[in-house]
Amino acid sequence: MSSCVRHTAMLSWKQGQLGKLKAEYQKILDRLDELERQGVIGAFDKRTIIELSGDVLKEIARKYENVQKGVGGMMVGALIDTTSRRLRDEARNEARSKNQKETALRMLKRGKLTIEEIAEDSGLSVAEVKQLAASQNT
Repeated sequence: MSSCVRHTAMLSWKQGQLGKLKAEYQKILDRLDELERQGVIGAFDKRTIIELSGDVLKEIARKYENVQKGVGGMMVGALIDTTSRRLRDEARNEARSKNQKETALRMLKRGKLTIEEIAEDSGLSVAEVKQLAASQNT
């Protein structure tokens, strides 16, 4: 067998192994997404696992640049996705909190409901509504 044929066969084998490795990492990412949706792990835990997996991948693939590029790109994509999801969730939570406070402030200005009723209707705690009421009077 010529060295060219051996090299082609080895390259083909490596590409097949790369495909298997990519599929395995995709299963891991899918499982992490599922666990996060179920509330079993949080975004921080998921990100940590992805980062550790990336570190392991770098160590394993030190000699195999194509493996690192192929699978590493998947892990980086997952990190970006996790970060964007976390930022989106934080923005939603901030918007929700702002909306709840604005609603409570409008109710306080009308003066027709008790602190407890405003808390129940706005989704804020009684303490938060009292704090808003105090800041409105100052």
